[in-house]
Amino acid sequence: MIDILKKEWLTDPKTNILAGIVVALALIPEAIAFSIIAGVDPMVGLYASFIIAVSISILGGRPAMISAATGAIALLVTPLVSEHGVEYLLAATLLMGLIQLVLGILKIGKLMKFIPKSVMLGFVNALAVMIFTSQIEHIFGISISTYVYVAVTLLIVYLVPRFFKAIPAPLIAIVLLTAIYLFMGAEVRTVGDLGAIERSLPSFIIPDVPYTLETLRIILPFSISMAIVGLVESLLTAKIVDDATDSYSSKNRESRGQGISNIIAGFFGGMGGCAMIGQSIINVRSGATTRLSTFTAGTVLIFLIIVLGDLVVQVPMPILAGIMVMVAIGTFDWGSFKYMVRAPRTDAVVMVVTVAIVLMTHNLAIGVIAGVILSALFFATKISNVEVDRTETEGAVSYRFNGQVFFASVDTMMNQIDLDEENKAIELDFTNAHIWDDSGVDAIDSMITKLKRKGNRVSIRNLNKDSRKIINELSMINKEELI
Repeated sequence: MIDILKKEWLTDPKTNILAGIVVALALIPEAIAFSIIAGVDPMVGLYASFIIAVSISILGGRPAMISAATGAIALLVTPLVSEHGVEYLLAATLLMGLIQLVLGILKIGKLMKFIPKSVMLGFVNALAVMIFTSQIEHIFGISISTYVYVAVTLLIVYLVPRFFKAIPAPLIAIVLLTAIYLFMGAEVRTVGDLGAIERSLPSFIIPDVPYTLETLRIILPFSISMAIVGLVESLLTAKIVDDATDSYSSKNRESRGQGISNIIAGFFGGMGGCAMIGQSIINVRSGATTRLSTFTAGTVLIFLIIVLGDLVVQVPMPILAGIMVMVAIGTFDWGSFKYMVRAPRTDAVVMVVTVAIVLMTHNLAIGVIAGVILSALFFATKISNVEVDRTETEGAVSYRFNGQVFFASVDTMMNQIDLDEENKAIELDFTNAHIWDDSGVDAIDSMITKLKRKGNRVSIRNLNKDSRKIINELSMINKEELI
């Protein structure tokens, strides 16, 4: 227990605290922007970011990953808020958390192994594009000073780490350039231009909604969507942070932690949230490795709101936009262009389709699910070609099957069998084949029945253990014919 505490909380505390401070500063404009998208007061997003970050640092399965209010969830709840109000949003957030908690208990994290590399690449690249495009409104068409602040921020974040790593470069950029702005002034937008910040702690509330089946009917579709989108984004982000840090995280614990964190957020006036890949990458690239960084991000966020709120609202937006642009550049997998040329064409198509759907829907979960389905269809098509070799000697015919026998391959298999054979001893050899489902069994039953009608004697040879088991359980053929 002590070793785990040291590893997950107390390793290199200085670096993790500094990384958390950088993330906290980056969270404020994001949380305000997401609140505006959802149609709620900025404090709803800020409270959610504080509560989720602090609670997930303790309950989550991935150290150094940042969770807070997110744009993916905000986009989903916009219709709910506009039609029914913020109280229904809080109720939906509570139900969202409960659904995620149940899915975590059911070990939903195991499904991560079914997401192929091509989908992961598409997810990462689409996210990088979304991070970049979300900053365009804070950079272009505002003023010359905005371009200058962005350019200087990019230079600091890019060059400083080459010579000095004791303090994260993004933090240096924020402190230095904000000080210059406060001293000299400039025609730039600030955090305060996004929305007002109320300097108070969140308080415990119970959503003021009728606790009836009608309320459940209203919020359930939103809660299910929020839960699924939140988990997909969180588990994929955890996988990306795993790869970036060469470490392993518990996806099932992360699922449960996300659920409990969203329940707490709902009871304290916060909207739903999930893992944030942009902020997580900022955190990791600032040197964070432990839960202390995530905890620091949450606590510093509320400190900035309550104690330094008047100063925070004066932070120029082009500084934060410049930092996020560097995150987007670092997030994009530039090796994807070579991958598209060298990888199998189907994998390249899956990656491109995943990116395209994410960008069209602005929903990472939909893109990932579509990519997984398309990848599965390509895989099923690839293995659906069963080869059948026929040999004949003195009135005896042997059919040797090679491949996977299942619903998608039975037509290919049946088309290679001569069902007009008459009065022969026919052997069906499955040495190099595997029967997977009832469609495969039904096809074999049909094949044998039709061959027997022509006076043939049919036997089945060399079934492997699993194929023999499914034949014994589902087939209508005479089991004495199995050899």
